[in-house]
Amino acid sequence: MSVFFAFPDRPHVSPDAVLERLTTLHPKTIDLSLDRVWRLLQALDHPEAALPPVVHVAGTNGKGSVVAYLRAFLEAAGLDVHVYTSPHLVRFNERIRVTGRLLDDSALLVLLEEVERVNTGQPITFFEITTCAAFLAFARTRADVVLLETGLGGRLDATNVL
Repeated sequence: MSVFFAFPDRPHVSPDAVLERLTTLHPKTIDLSLDRVWRLLQALDHPEAALPPVVHVAGTNGKGSVVAYLRAFLEAAGLDVHVYTSPHLVRFNERIRVTGRLLDDSALLVLLEEVERVNTGQPITFFEITTCAAFLAFARTRADVVLLETGLGGRLDATNVL
């Protein structure tokens, strides 16, 4: 079991409030770089460096389908697979799968609160900070492979720090 699943009992709190706060951190000016992502990953002690092999899926169409196919194929072969995709269809939890399972609200809340705290209110986009959260979750739980879907794509997509 991973470290971020261990936390003290507390009343049920939805991660939605934290997700809403994270949207307010969006930079007020356009800064086309990966500097914000690198800054947060450094503050988190570089979880991306601890990831298993990564399959980075990019392209114009079909990324989600390719990730779903690869996940099914790899899990059928007995591998433990982490998955990061976007956007979600119903709930944010759909974006991050740790060894094939969606994070429950409690685990997601702990993870989001940690990246929010470590970010210390610095400007960062929602996708950038949630990508860092996914890397942190993946680094804390053993797996054989990570399937990573780009966001908007391009060389400055937050997923391109890998």
